[in-house]
Amino acid sequence: MQEFDVLVIGGGPGGYVAAIRAAKNGAKTALVERKEFGGTCLNIGCIPTKTLIAGVDVYHKARHAMEFGVKISGEVSPDWEAMLARKDSVIKTLRGGIGSLLKAAGVTVFKGHGAFTGRKTVKVVDGEGGEVEEITANKIIIASGSETLVPGFIPKGKRVITSTELLSIPEIPKSLLILGGGVIGCEFACLFAELGTKVTIVEMLDSIMPNIDRETSRVVAAQMQKMGIEIMNGKPLGDLKADDKGVSGKVGDLTVSADYLLVSIGRKPALEGMNLAASGVKTNERGWIPVDSSCRTNVPGIFAIGDATGSWQLAHAASAMGVVAADVACGKKNAFDGSLVPGCIFTSPEIGSVGKSQEQCDKEGIETRVGKFPFAALGKAMAINETVGFCKIIADAKTDQILGVHIVGPHATDLIAEACPALHLEITAKELGKAIHAHPTLGEAMMEAAHAVHGESAHIPSKRR
Repeated sequence: MQEFDVLVIGGGPGGYVAAIRAAKNGAKTALVERKEFGGTCLNIGCIPTKTLIAGVDVYHKARHAMEFGVKISGEVSPDWEAMLARKDSVIKTLRGGIGSLLKAAGVTVFKGHGAFTGRKTVKVVDGEGGEVEEITANKIIIASGSETLVPGFIPKGKRVITSTELLSIPEIPKSLLILGGGVIGCEFACLFAELGTKVTIVEMLDSIMPNIDRETSRVVAAQMQKMGIEIMNGKPLGDLKADDKGVSGKVGDLTVSADYLLVSIGRKPALEGMNLAASGVKTNERGWIPVDSSCRTNVPGIFAIGDATGSWQLAHAASAMGVVAADVACGKKNAFDGSLVPGCIFTSPEIGSVGKSQEQCDKEGIETRVGKFPFAALGKAMAINETVGFCKIIADAKTDQILGVHIVGPHATDLIAEACPALHLEITAKELGKAIHAHPTLGEAMMEAAHAVHGESAHIPSKRR
């Protein structure tokens, strides 16, 4: 039996970061991973999706090249097989990089499935079902992630798929029915609509992105409809049928059908087979592991991070929690602030957000001042021909502290990074507006929105006071 100071179960963006952090803190560290390094994010989530979206973006620009005065002779068409090959290459490269980082940090890696045999012991079983060995550790970090939720009412069949299968689908589908909006559903809708697929989204709630600032989500919904995506809100998808040729169902009195059905209605914890009962760690009614701000479970010495906790199902949140858990496990003080986790949606246009939405502020009774600057008034946005959307800053009306930033438009997922330290440092809209931003850049939208909070943007028409 090998003994370690810290043992991490799961090698996703939370787990491998936690292991490296613990090792750099001086702890003798081990990591157990049953599949590939990188977890859902790298292998069947964030990275493959964004790699394909990047290819689709090039295809879009090529088709619209004449808008920039560039003539392309010959047919412009997507090579789906080549796009999938590039996606796999990117994954392989990044996966190898994680292995190198773990090795450089001195982390001992065990390949296999980890299951608790006690509060400080874990048995590792290889893929063939044979025992590898038993490990003991003073501190254990659970980073087991999550998996796609497919409810029992969904029919089984090769035409009923999840995001995992869609990322390796052999050919571009002619039609795609998506059950559930949200981040995953909307990103795939935009991706395949750009490739010529007839896309229909069915979302039971009244918004296809119910957890996003309403004003920003409405902009994306409008653009998606312009792309030819049919959005059906406020009604469930019922009477589902699937065969070898396709799928069909009913939304109210309307019949919908497609070549494939993408199930995108949520995720569930990937804790099966971990024998969590042997550790004493408790889960809530939905199967997630509750933790405090230091990522501690109900059992001293056992931590949980990332998707396993059921909170923020985002890779960067998992990584941040991994750092916190590793620090606390090594005797340091650290805490995770879930209120400042940014969200990024790679739709057309993109969405980037952090902090409170206007709806949250209204619900909490917070009086606000809002500054909004449209990309249509920005020189760089006009230069690149991407003028849809805006940058919106929500500030406390009494203190001027920035409470939330919401961006919809070109490179919103990159631009939101500036807002993260602004909220973390609790700066005011006035202070952000005083920071000189380079011209011509998309980042100027942040500065102008900060000025607009007080009606002081020089590039928004307004009456003299």
